[in-house]
Amino acid sequence: MKILEANKIHKSYGNKFNKQEVLKGIDINVEKGEFVSIMGASGSGKTTLLNVLSSIDKVSGGTIKIEGKEMTAMKERQLAEFRKHHLGFIFQDYNLLDTLTVKENILLPLSISKISKRAANEMFHAVAAELGILDIKDKYPNEISGGQKQRTSAARAFIHEPSIIFADEPTGALDSKSASDLLNKLSEMNQNRKATIVMVTHDSTAASFSSRVIFIKDGQIYTQLNKGEQSRQTFFKDIMKTQGVLGGVPNER
Repeated sequence: MKILEANKIHKSYGNKFNKQEVLKGIDINVEKGEFVSIMGASGSGKTTLLNVLSSIDKVSGGTIKIEGKEMTAMKERQLAEFRKHHLGFIFQDYNLLDTLTVKENILLPLSISKISKRAANEMFHAVAAELGILDIKDKYPNEISGGQKQRTSAARAFIHEPSIIFADEPTGALDSKSASDLLNKLSEMNQNRKATIVMVTHDSTAASFSSRVIFIKDGQIYTQLNKGEQSRQTFFKDIMKTQGVLGGVPNER
């Protein structure tokens, strides 16, 4: 079952006298339960693609459907309502509220729903336990590590069981151990919860945790790799080879 269907996606900036075309007619489908990574060199359009797929930015042309609902045809109020229920976000810089505890940050998406306090607490307990952050639930963001902050951000994205989770360079600000811990958790939740994840990353190691990698070059899809039955180590080598052909993928910060 297709969760996301994007057809003929165009995105341009500027005006008719000075127009920069960033996305040039991209088609992408994502199946329910897939973990997809998007990679590409700086300026390739991968972050712009994530932004339009996740409704953070508007397309210049084309259609995007999630769960069969055409987001590109929605008015702003409809889109905001749809986003609350169907989309989850994990950002590189965490986007946690410093005045709220870990638990309060995670529960934010449920605060606008009609879920009972008891049900919300059960959902919190489940997701926090999966991500290994139950023991820090009463701490504030300035009292925890970067890795713990990002797992809190991930828990907030997962708690309302959205149709799809968008992750923008989720390991970009983490050390290698914290990054590995987070990616292992995301991979487990992808498998155990059948959660659908679309992640932009510059990191081949991070991409090797996904089931498919889409490479973007000059605003178009250059190629795709499917993990299939191969090991993560073998998939990593394939990703590295493709990166080499593309001329490398520098760290975008």
